[in-house]
Amino acid sequence: MRAVLTWRDKAEHCIYDLAFKPDGTQLILAAGNRLLVYDTSDGTLLQPLKGHKDTVYCVAYAKDGKRFASGSADKSVIIWTSKLEGILKYTHNDSIQCVSYNPVTHQLASCSSSDFGLWSPEQKSVSKHKSSSKITCCSWTNDGQYLALGMFNGIISIRNKNGEEKVKIERPGGSLSPIWSICWNPSREEHNDILAVADWGQKLSFYQLSGKQIGKDRSLNFDPCCLSYFTKGEYILLGGSDKQVSLFTKDGVRLGTVGEQNSWVWTCKVKPDSNYVVVGCQDGTISFYQLIFSTVHGLYKDRYAYRDSMTDVIVQHLITEQKVRIKCKELVKKIAIYKNRLAIQLPEKILIYELYSDDSSDMHYRVKERIVKKFECNLLVVCADHIILCQILKIFVDNLFAIVLLKQATAVRCLDMSASRKKLAVVDENDMCLVYDIHTKELLFQEPNANSVAWNTQCEDMLCFSGGGYLNIKASTFPVHQQKLQGFVVGYHGSKIFCLHVFSMSAVEVPQSAPMYQYLDRKMFKEAYQIACLGVTDTDWRELAMEALEGLEFETAKKAFTRVQDLRYLELINSIEERKKRGETNNDLFLADVFSYQGKFHEAAKLYKRSGRENLALEMYTDLRMFEYAKDFLESGDPKETKMLITKQADWARNINEPKAAVEMYISAGEHVKAIEISGDHGWVDTLIDIARKLDKAEREPLLMCAHYFKKLDNPGYAAETYLKIGDLKSLVQLHVETQRWDEAFALGEKHPEFKDDIYVPYAQWLAENDRFEESQKAFHKAGRQQEAVKVLEQLTHNAVVENRFNDAAYYYWMLSMQCLDIAQDPAQKDVMLDKFHHFQHLAELYHGYHAIHQYTEEPFSSHLPETLFNISRFLLHSLTKDPPLGISKVKTLFTLAKQSKALGAYKLARHAYDKLQGLHIPARFQKSIELGSLTIRSKPFHDSEELVPLCYRCSTNNPLLNNLGNVCINCRQPFVFSASSYEVLHLVEFYLEEGITDEEAVSLIDLEAPRHKHENKWQEITSSNSQTLRLEETTDSMRDDDPFTAKLSFEQGGSEFVPVVVSRSVLRSMSRRDVLIKRWPPPLQWQYFRSLLPDASITMCPSCFQMFHSEDYELLVLQHTCCPYCRRRIDDPGP
Repeated sequence: MRAVLTWRDKAEHCIYDLAFKPDGTQLILAAGNRLLVYDTSDGTLLQPLKGHKDTVYCVAYAKDGKRFASGSADKSVIIWTSKLEGILKYTHNDSIQCVSYNPVTHQLASCSSSDFGLWSPEQKSVSKHKSSSKITCCSWTNDGQYLALGMFNGIISIRNKNGEEKVKIERPGGSLSPIWSICWNPSREEHNDILAVADWGQKLSFYQLSGKQIGKDRSLNFDPCCLSYFTKGEYILLGGSDKQVSLFTKDGVRLGTVGEQNSWVWTCKVKPDSNYVVVGCQDGTISFYQLIFSTVHGLYKDRYAYRDSMTDVIVQHLITEQKVRIKCKELVKKIAIYKNRLAIQLPEKILIYELYSDDSSDMHYRVKERIVKKFECNLLVVCADHIILCQILKIFVDNLFAIVLLKQATAVRCLDMSASRKKLAVVDENDMCLVYDIHTKELLFQEPNANSVAWNTQCEDMLCFSGGGYLNIKASTFPVHQQKLQGFVVGYHGSKIFCLHVFSMSAVEVPQSAPMYQYLDRKMFKEAYQIACLGVTDTDWRELAMEALEGLEFETAKKAFTRVQDLRYLELINSIEERKKRGETNNDLFLADVFSYQGKFHEAAKLYKRSGRENLALEMYTDLRMFEYAKDFLESGDPKETKMLITKQADWARNINEPKAAVEMYISAGEHVKAIEISGDHGWVDTLIDIARKLDKAEREPLLMCAHYFKKLDNPGYAAETYLKIGDLKSLVQLHVETQRWDEAFALGEKHPEFKDDIYVPYAQWLAENDRFEESQKAFHKAGRQQEAVKVLEQLTHNAVVENRFNDAAYYYWMLSMQCLDIAQDPAQKDVMLDKFHHFQHLAELYHGYHAIHQYTEEPFSSHLPETLFNISRFLLHSLTKDPPLGISKVKTLFTLAKQSKALGAYKLARHAYDKLQGLHIPARFQKSIELGSLTIRSKPFHDSEELVPLCYRCSTNNPLLNNLGNVCINCRQPFVFSASSYEVLHLVEFYLEEGITDEEAVSLIDLEAPRHKHENKWQEITSSNSQTLRLEETTDSMRDDDPFTAKLSFEQGGSEFVPVVVSRSVLRSMSRRDVLIKRWPPPLQWQYFRSLLPDASITMCPSCFQMFHSEDYELLVLQHTCCPYCRRRIDDPGP
């Protein structure tokens, strides 16, 4: 470090204080009773400021540069603007000793001998606080939160912004060591606020904000009058009674003298953000210095050591970028580094360090030797075992006799020796780089524009030199390669060049591409490989590998391809080496393989042809899909090779998405399967038709593929044609089924019954899916799949019940029963199926009747007569078991019965129904109506209308409306036969045939129509005043005597068992055909015979479901629905 005087001036009075404007352009000095304003650039006095009446002791500038303040012995403080105008003045009770602006809030602290005041622009008054001692100095912390006050009695008081004391520091010397100057470190990098304190006990100390001392007191050997930090806090300036300004580190280590003066130094400050220092003295001298910090450093290969913060040494590894700091705590004067040694010269000694280990990346140093002696030298060099100190004109070494290597005509500026010590590079004063052979003293070459030179430590023939803003790299005797570079070249290691620019050392990565290509141009592959090892890009490595391969330098090529990890070329090299071992010597073939790998196919083909290996050229062009070139190498048009070539060409056309061309080529090559596959995938039906028609029927596989694609492309006609061509009838049937061409399928099934199941089962499933269940059932039946038919109908029935479609449920149950009757023809399933038949028949009757009840209770209007609803509800109650079937509500049935009974006069029955309802869970919507009905029925007589009482037509017994036995007579146990529409008891009596009479014989006997004995009817006329009546006088006995069947009815019943009516042949012969109704059940059921006892009242029986109706009701219902209301047989359908 050295100080250069920039300018100097002298005032008439002592300079007690000074302050810089924050931008550094102005300097304010306190001289006598005036303020002097200087221009810092050249020391011109800009203007003296008069405002104080006595000596000005202190001055301070605000951080924002808008105003500054001055304090005087006249007890006043004046605030000045940056335009040098006084704007405010306030006073204290004693002379002002120091002033300081808060760096954040710009609050001004002014201190006098007895108190201190705090003022800010927004305040009208100054808040003052008493002090126990004279305040000599003050300083704000960086954040502006605390103010430190230094006092004459040796106490430091730290106050907050309101003036309240927070910390009190008492120095050991007390009043014998007045605090004369304090300053907070302005560095933002410090974790804690650090206060530097200088007292007249000739000590320099450091404290934390908490009052804790940092380290020990530093002895100064003079009385300090001023203390200030550099802008970033790295250095401290101290001046005082020793008549000089000293530079210290921030830790208090003295570094040197800035400038010696003729009198005491009362103030010194650093220009903001610079290395300029201004000094004010007792005799009025003002001195302005520039501090110049020289670079102290050393370099050996990839290790660079340099001085930092004047007292530290940093060793940097230029390759790994690792750094290590060595703290010397004294001024570092010189540095030298060599191999594992590091020498550091301090003011009073030299320290020798060495590395802990021999590891090239180790950065840990330890002290090996200490030479405690003061030396003065210009250059320090450390060797393996010696220290060399270089002074002007004298060099002290072990050997007093120097060896002259060569004589240079011009002055030497820089030199370096090659790694093998065989060549010497010299830069002279004319900026010329000269390279000599040390042994022969011959000048090998010279290059201009050089200011420094360095040999590559890893390559004997490479050096670099810098000059004119360029870096020059020279390999052997090849031309120089240039690139831009700022600074001086100081080292060259591998591909890294070490460059010193101003104060920083950097490692520049320089690719060695240019010298490598220079060697390649001369086919010097091994030398080029050595250069590449220093550092080139992957592209350069590949280029080297290719050039070496083409030059058949396989060893170098293998190393280069290994470097870029190209396994393909390494395999090629290995295969060539294996062939060489086997005795092959044809280099043309080797080179042809190399060219083919590199994509130089035509050159490769020429070499193959020249070597007589046309087949290799053909194979290469074929693999590359270069078929036009391949045809040139076909040998005498061999059909197999031609077909192979066409097939490969087609494969290629397919891969590059040219399917049309591929199909044509496959057809010409006879590869029909591939042609069909492409045509089918692209939907080319016409092409598929042509292929299918040209193929022989024996070629099943391609024809089946054609048929598959015809089906997929919705062309079933062509698919059928193809299946017929190869005779695949099963696939044809499957095609018709899949396309739902049922007529063609049925026609095929007629000709070939073995496909019956394959046709009718899918047909039935299709019908069921399309809600054509009757047809579906027939189809299942026709296919012999009764179980499937039953399953479909059971599901439909369940759905109908859940959806309250009870009419449909009845119909489906009837269909289920008939299906079960069909299955019952199988003797193995007869009993089970007959049970199911009777069960389903019963359920069908129940749901058919309940449909009317549901409509009546759920819909606002009903189409049924009250009598019909009355009969239906009675029928259901008599038929229902303990657990009614799903969907049938006993509540709704009883509710309907109660309402209709009341309406028709069956009050007793209505009361019974209401009583039954009380024990059931009644829906809320019926609750009110049932409760009202239960009350109102009590007002009616407790009997039923006789007109409603049902009559048994066998025994003429009146039956109760509610029968515990069910729907049979309580006397003769004869089951009642009900109308399927009105549910009235029909005048029919079922009879049975005597044993031995077959159904056919019985029908033939009935059809004989034997004449009956006529008897006279005796009529009696009765005339009254209001009416005229005719009465037929014919006794029952006479009728019974005349009709043999009637005689059978009069047979007295014995006990509670039902005795059926059994007729003989004579009775059958006496019956009239129109009086007998026959239910002609299919086997295994027996036919049922019924005799009408009122022949004039016509009864109609449905020939399909065998349900009985009054003829008038049936005709009306058929007209309404065009079908039977029970089994839905259409009137135009033929009977069974």
